[in-house]
Amino acid sequence: MPAARLLRTLKAWLRRKPKLPRELQAGKEVVDAIDAGGLPLDATRINRIARELGLEVSSQAPVGDTVVRLRAAVLRGLQNLAMQDAAKPKKGRRK
Repeated sequence: MPAARLLRTLKAWLRRKPKLPRELQAGKEVVDAIDAGGLPLDATRINRIARELGLEVSSQAPVGDTVVRLRAAVLRGLQNLAMQDAAKPKKGRRK
């Protein structure tokens, strides 16, 4: 039965990986790409991601301003997820 044990171990390992919400993951990828030296060429995509994160964005707003606000929203989202994860009770820990 070593194969069954291996499968259980792999499933447990995969379950432990935290998943980001889709809109937060998209925002993080855009911010990471910009930090790596990329330029946001598609203002529509940047605006869409910012709106999905709850920002109000004008179609006439400069992309640079939207990226700054998007970066702040992604940071807030990641911090909120980290705080929620820290507040969850852990197995085997005493209070």
